Amino acid sequence: MQHSHLVDSATVANLRDLGGIDLPGGARVRPGLALRSGQLDRLDPAGDPMVDALGVRTVIDLRTAAERAAFPDRVPGGAHLLVADVLADQGGGGAVSALAATLAAALVDPAGANRALGGGRAASALRADYRAFVTSASARQAYKQLITALAHRGGGPVLFHCTAGKDRTGWGATLVLLLLGADEQTVRTEYLSVDPAVRAHYAPLVERFLAAGGDPEVADAVFSVRAEYLAAALDTLTEHWGDAESYARAGLGLKDDTLDGLRERLIETA
Repeated sequence: MQHSHLVDSATVANLRDLGGIDLPGGARVRPGLALRSGQLDRLDPAGDPMVDALGVRTVIDLRTAAERAAFPDRVPGGAHLLVADVLADQGGGGAVSALAATLAAALVDPAGANRALGGGRAASALRADYRAFVTSASARQAYKQLITALAHRGGGPVLFHCTAGKDRTGWGATLVLLLLGADEQTVRTEYLSVDPAVRAHYAPLVERFLAAGGDPEVADAVFSVRAEYLAAALDTLTEHWGDAESYARAGLGLKDDTLDGLRERLIETA
């Protein structure tokens, strides 16, 4: 299997299990341990047996403080919530700063969005966000927390998420897969696989934006999952650290024991 499978949740958007993704040598990602999604503000464990059955023990929230305040997580019973704000260093940079953290808000004012994000500026802002996912201090600390949680022996299933589950979460899934040995085609396939779910979830918002005069190019740039965004992060990683292993050690400060634990927990051999 080349990408995660969608979990049929009634209350969590874009909920997916990385388990089953093929790795070199006939191995695969072990199911049920590494889960990704959009925000959990509508989670209803009592009315959502698919989520309850996952047995999530750790939730990692990659969102900003403003996002968390506006749409607080509803955490599954018995799960520990860990805040890992990827974009904490990116605030205050203007209308197109940290666009990944303000997807829906960016389209509330169509005229303003057209002015601030038209002419390719939305895509440019997201490429800048992706480069920051790799280099900023807050992002490196956040992804260190993610890998450490996934590597924790006996820690149970981990669910990590942002708002839409496509940008900060997409880079997190990419990094995990690279460290498990997946090739770039596999990580690109996984990254792009969430596009239909994201588009479907935000379709009503996009329709209202377009009906009010919003630029279709802006909406598509904001709510699509584009290979160019992932390429910006991968190119930045290669430029500064060479490969994912070096990035994990020198960029994130991860030790052998953590990386070994990640692979022991998440790689299932044939």
